Amino acid sequence: MADNKLLSVDDALARVLSEAALLGEEEAPLAAARGRTLARDLVAKRTQPPVDVSAMDGYALRSADLAAGPLKLVGESAAGHGYAAALNPGETVRIFTGAPVPAGADAILLQEDADVAEGAIRAKSGAAPGHHIRVAGLDFRAGAAGLVAGTRLGPAELALAAAMNHPALPIARRPRVALLASGDELVPPGAEPGPAQIIACNSFAVGAIAEGAGAEVVDLGLFRDDLADLERGIGLARAAKADILVTLGGASVGDHDLLRPALARQGMTLDFWKIAMRPGKPLISGRLGEAHILGLPGNPVASIVCALVFLAPLIRALQGDPKAGADPTETAIAGANLPANKGRRDYMRARLSIDAEGRLIATPQPMQDSSLLTELAQSQALLIREPGDAPLLAGAPCRIWRLPG
Repeated sequence: MADNKLLSVDDALARVLSEAALLGEEEAPLAAARGRTLARDLVAKRTQPPVDVSAMDGYALRSADLAAGPLKLVGESAAGHGYAAALNPGETVRIFTGAPVPAGADAILLQEDADVAEGAIRAKSGAAPGHHIRVAGLDFRAGAAGLVAGTRLGPAELALAAAMNHPALPIARRPRVALLASGDELVPPGAEPGPAQIIACNSFAVGAIAEGAGAEVVDLGLFRDDLADLERGIGLARAAKADILVTLGGASVGDHDLLRPALARQGMTLDFWKIAMRPGKPLISGRLGEAHILGLPGNPVASIVCALVFLAPLIRALQGDPKAGADPTETAIAGANLPANKGRRDYMRARLSIDAEGRLIATPQPMQDSSLLTELAQSQALLIREPGDAPLLAGAPCRIWRLPG
């Protein structure tokens, strides 16, 4: 059974995304649009292919003429240089891949299926009507929406946009994410830590997750466990015009966890701050003016898991992605026995492998402490257990979420 005092992960995500809307759009040339999100449907400006073209090298002909004997070779059709005249009965044209099919032709005979001699060809096999012809509009037609709003633009999408004759695209504005890490124990990489200090690392992982989801990241730096210093950091986020302020650490209830009071003093409207999740129970969600607030836990694994579960979908939603909150999990086979789960959804670090039968196996790491980065770096997925799940036996189906990279 889930802990009724805590908000479920699904309900928490729904609330985080409930006020997320497209931030706006801008135009970018094709060469600068990789990885961006399309803000509006993209309509084809032309038909592809614009005319019937050959799919192979061979001979364009009238299929009904093949039974009559040799066909007279009267010309050539190449890509960009078609044969202008219409075919008469008993005629054929040498044709190359991508070349326009001459008027009157209804099939392409492969070059290896023809004997050529003295200006004529003799077919060694038949060719049915439509054989090896790509008809006009086979790929897309002018006026059709080839790409829809919310599409993430990868290599294939950019190629399609270019083929539709769009030199520039309407793309969603990148959300600006400000990272504020706090803790008297933190020092930056390269520094010499004191006896009670550690190296700050969360901002690098969370920043990478945010950039991977399409955000522009501003790292505000490290701040002390001090109300005035934390409020200074919040002011820097405002000055940076952050759409999302992500705080790292200080989200719990200890005497030195001052982020909630600092945010409250700056005017944050708190939505929730405890969820039924392991790792990641103390997560702050709220609004500060137009900015979204996500306060992630300080333990590195908890911070990273919460960024995957909440921050990345929020960033995608602010770019108009209609699938921002879609379930990212898939089925695998458990590689070890697991005990019953209690009141929180558990995201267990797991190694992936393929067994002799070709099945995907997810084996949980032996230690699941939320501070252990080595275990996370050696994992390829999170194995998810729901609140109240019965014991899981090795070989049984389970749900996993593949880790990025």
